[in-house]
Amino acid sequence: MAIRSTRPWRPIDPESLAALPGQLGVFELADASGQVIYIGRADARTLFGLRGEVAARAASIPGACSFRLEVTTAYHTRHLELLMAFRADHGRLPTHNPPSPELGRLSPGPSGLAS
Repeated sequence: MAIRSTRPWRPIDPESLAALPGQLGVFELADASGQVIYIGRADARTLFGLRGEVAARAASIPGACSFRLEVTTAYHTRHLELLMAFRADHGRLPTHNPPSPELGRLSPGPSGLAS
């Protein structure tokens, strides 16, 4: 399995948001240029799962134009993996993610596999 998400991007619009599952998982939001600006998760405390969390974050983060997601019950671990891979690639977290002191280090290779 790739560490970086390979899921397709979808536009943030009412139809796409309404079609989201109410399941647990992780998601990324991107701006108009395709740059990831937020990596989030829908956990056990999230109302309406990914449907509710993606819609809420998309509405509260300026510039969010598209999203991609993964349904997974290992949302905590997957969320950390995505954050660590982003930081390994860019030297920082996405613009709208707060600092994360519990975040470890990851050295993903170009194929997405840890090296």
